[in-house]
Amino acid sequence: MPAHFPAVTVQRVSVKFTILGSGSSGNCAYLETAEARVLVDAGFSPRQIRQRLASIGRTPENLTAILITHEHSDHISGLLGIADKFHIPVYCNRGTQDGTVWAFKTKWAKKPALDGLDGTEHLKQKIDWRLFENGAAFEIGDVGIETFSIPHDAQDPVGFLLRTAAGNFGFATDLGHVTKLVLDRIRAANVLVLESNHDVKMLQDCPRRAWSLKQRILGRHGHLSNEAAAEAAAQIMSAELRHLYLAHLSRECNKPELAQHVMAEQLHHIGATHVRLQLAAQEVPCATLEL
Repeated sequence: MPAHFPAVTVQRVSVKFTILGSGSSGNCAYLETAEARVLVDAGFSPRQIRQRLASIGRTPENLTAILITHEHSDHISGLLGIADKFHIPVYCNRGTQDGTVWAFKTKWAKKPALDGLDGTEHLKQKIDWRLFENGAAFEIGDVGIETFSIPHDAQDPVGFLLRTAAGNFGFATDLGHVTKLVLDRIRAANVLVLESNHDVKMLQDCPRRAWSLKQRILGRHGHLSNEAAAEAAAQIMSAELRHLYLAHLSRECNKPELAQHVMAEQLHHIGATHVRLQLAAQEVPCATLEL
């Protein structure tokens, strides 16, 4: 008689994703797999990052890595307090490292020398920097990281595509226009975080923004408008894209309902009824997505 073997049950390990907050005052997202717990940007204070992680039952002590897109304060303000205290590796390119060190130089210069090092040397030597070149691919545990250049007014800004067993997560925020390279890289995303920063008219009419700032935001190295985000979504749309988060909304020059309407109209126009559209908020984390 043939031998009978018990059925083998393969346990599927889920991937969890939470945008802890996104907007002009702070950006941070959390991705968890079986082997990695990764922050993408750290633009809130260390206390805020801890509180937001705690709201989903997680702690900074257990982070595997922090990925940084660029050195602007709404992406790095909590970086050093988290990375230094809990010895978390920081992945970025050299331009972003230099920009980050410069951004914190004044703040740290006011403090006593640490371990006999001034602030700049402490940042360079005591943080576990893992430098990559734009376009490089590498792994953090079971997460494959692909990097690509984006057009923004920072030292050397990047976007990310994070490949996991459950799906691919794309990050394209803080970019003045969507290049062919960006489109090619984010087209593989099953979950996409895409900037929808401003309504053009609201920005042009905003009395609290200087004309020079308006020009910077509207420029090719500034930020995406709602309409530009919608056009980008149409260009990369596929059956594989299932979740679309609109991120980095301006408090003064956009409204959630405007951003939602423009993108929803576009998705309806191209027949992308399979895509779940969500807005990331500044004040509170999004609901955790589990794949």
